Amino acid sequence: MVSVVIPVFNESATLPSLWSRLKPVLDGIGREWELIFIDDGSSDESLRILKTIAGGEDGRVRVVELARNFGQHSAILAGLRQVRGEVVVTLDADLQNPPEEIPRLLAEIDAGNDVVGGWREDRRDTNWRKFASRLQNRLTSTVVGVRMHDYGCMLRAYRRHIIDTVVDCDEKASFVPALANSFAKRVAEIKVGHAERSDGASKYNFLTLANLSLNLITGFSLLPIQALSLAGVGIFLLDAFLFAFLIFHRLFFGPQQEGALWLLFAVLFLLVGLLFLALGLIGEYVGRIYSEVRRRPTYVVREVHDGRAEEPRR
Repeated sequence: MVSVVIPVFNESATLPSLWSRLKPVLDGIGREWELIFIDDGSSDESLRILKTIAGGEDGRVRVVELARNFGQHSAILAGLRQVRGEVVVTLDADLQNPPEEIPRLLAEIDAGNDVVGGWREDRRDTNWRKFASRLQNRLTSTVVGVRMHDYGCMLRAYRRHIIDTVVDCDEKASFVPALANSFAKRVAEIKVGHAERSDGASKYNFLTLANLSLNLITGFSLLPIQALSLAGVGIFLLDAFLFAFLIFHRLFFGPQQEGALWLLFAVLFLLVGLLFLALGLIGEYVGRIYSEVRRRPTYVVREVHDGRAEEPRR
C-alpha cells in the first residue's frame, strides 16, 4: 500500500484541482493506496472541501483535523502517525509540485532506496526565495551529512521503517526530510517539475526560514557549543604566546614603560580564555544532556535474518 500525506492550510482554491489530478495518478499506480489530508487549522473552506472528498472514497481518504495551525512539519508528523502503507509519499497542496511525479518516486523506492527526494531544478519562485533556499540546502546538507540539492521540496517518498523511526523520535521542532535522511541507508534525488503558485501566498517568509535554520543547527549539531570551546582554547593559546613574549622581552631588554599595560592585556586574555573555556565545557555537558533527552534511537534495526524459511522479524 502507498500512503500519501498532504498538509493543508487555507488551500480551498487549489483543492478541487489537486484532487482531480491526484486521483487518476493514484488509481494508475497499480497498488492499494490511501490519502491522508491534514487540515492545519484552515480558516477558509478547506476543511469542508476535504470532508466532501473523503465522503465519496469509502475510507481511502481520511482527513485529520488539527485544533489550530501548528505549522507544516507538525501537520506532516500528525499525518505520518496515521499511515498504514509500506511506502509513504508527502506532497504540498498548492500544486506547485505536480502529483503526476509520484510514480517516478515510487520507481526509485522500488529500486532499493529508503528515501527519494524531489529536486526543483527549475523553480518558479522569486529570486530572493531561490537564494534563501540555496543557503538553506547547503546548511542542511552540512548539518545532516547527506548532500541533497533540495531539502525544501515536500514531494518525497519514504519507506515505512524510516517513517516509523521519525515518528518515534517525537521531537517538538523536527524537520522531517533532514531527520529521515539521517536514518536512511540509501537516499536518491530526482528532478521534478515546479509550477508558479496559482493562488494565495507562500506560507514561508524570511523569519520562518531563519527559525527553520536555527532548529536545524540546534537539532542536528553541537557545533555552536563546540565553537565556544575552540574559542576558549584559541584565546588561551594566544594569551600564552603573549605572556611568553613579555617574559622574553623583559629578560633581554629590561622593563619598559608600557610593560604594565601589556601585562594587563595578558591577564585579561587569560581570564577571557578561561571564561570561554568554562562556557564551552558547561555547554558540552548541556549538549550531551540535550542529546539524551531528544530520545533519538542510537541505531535502527530494519530486519533480523536467522536463516529460517519464514519471513524475517521486523
